[in-house]
Amino acid sequence: MDRLALEEGGSRFAAFVGSLNEVIGHRDRIGPFRSYCAGLLAGCERKSVEPLAAITAPSRVSAQHQSLLHFVGKACWSDEAVLSKVRELTLPILEKHGPVEAWIVDDTGFPKKGKHSVGVARQYCGQLGKQDNYQIAVSLSIASHRASLPIAYRLYLPQDWADDEDRRQRAGVPEDIKFATKPEIALEQIARALQDGVPQDTVLMDAGYGVNTALRDGVTALGLSYVAGILPQTSVWAPGAGPLPPKPWTGQGRPPKLMRRDGEHRPGPVKELALSLPQSAFETIAWREGACETLASRFARVRVCPAHRDYHLTAPRPEEWLLIEWPEGEPEPTKY
Repeated sequence: MDRLALEEGGSRFAAFVGSLNEVIGHRDRIGPFRSYCAGLLAGCERKSVEPLAAITAPSRVSAQHQSLLHFVGKACWSDEAVLSKVRELTLPILEKHGPVEAWIVDDTGFPKKGKHSVGVARQYCGQLGKQDNYQIAVSLSIASHRASLPIAYRLYLPQDWADDEDRRQRAGVPEDIKFATKPEIALEQIARALQDGVPQDTVLMDAGYGVNTALRDGVTALGLSYVAGILPQTSVWAPGAGPLPPKPWTGQGRPPKLMRRDGEHRPGPVKELALSLPQSAFETIAWREGACETLASRFARVRVCPAHRDYHLTAPRPEEWLLIEWPEGEPEPTKY
């Protein structure tokens, strides 16, 4: 990168960070905020305060360390306000290169050795595919064909943390932060994005979120469509089937309103449905060129009705498409 490009990049960075000053609060936070952002973009491996101080102020590391430490640990600002301002500044630039095409629900895990960082607990992290000590944050991003932008981000507070008043006080957890599951946090973020007028599109979520019926039902109730990974044991009604209507009213008591099942009229897991399909139902589809070869697999799609606890409902859920991937040579389907 030549000198002019470096100077232009520095000017753009300064202007962007300067635009966020209004939501940071007190003017004494402006300098540490700029240094902190610059440090996060630097090439150091560790992003804790001490190495960031050494990079951003090598001639006064001790003073910079104290300044950043106070900024990170004591300064108060609204995460939602900062993210909202970032979206206001960035979304028009993103949309110059194409419209928003998806909302992406996901989470990020941060490995932690100790147990005192807020929200750290032994829990499953999808990034590494195992349980260990992590902090986990739930995020909502919007994406176009060329870029993505996080618009909501919240640390997940496990139940044992939420119920431990002593630990909450020592760590400075605000009183208004209560326990919520990760799908509940995600649905709250989606509802807030709609309220804020974020351009709408399909909500994407992996099986960690897609298996949660309340989240899928909540997204539908908000008027959004979704594509969600699910597990093989997820129950559905086969094409043309569904729960039975309420029992006929006998004239005594309250009229029955809830859907019902019986011994022979029951849903089944998606894996069972997939294995019952003829091989002719699967079609090979290529979606893009990979590093070495064209990426392709076999897929089938079937109209089904989600079945989880539908006997608590007064009407069946609407039919949806079930997409099944069964790669050539595999003994059974691999994704739903």
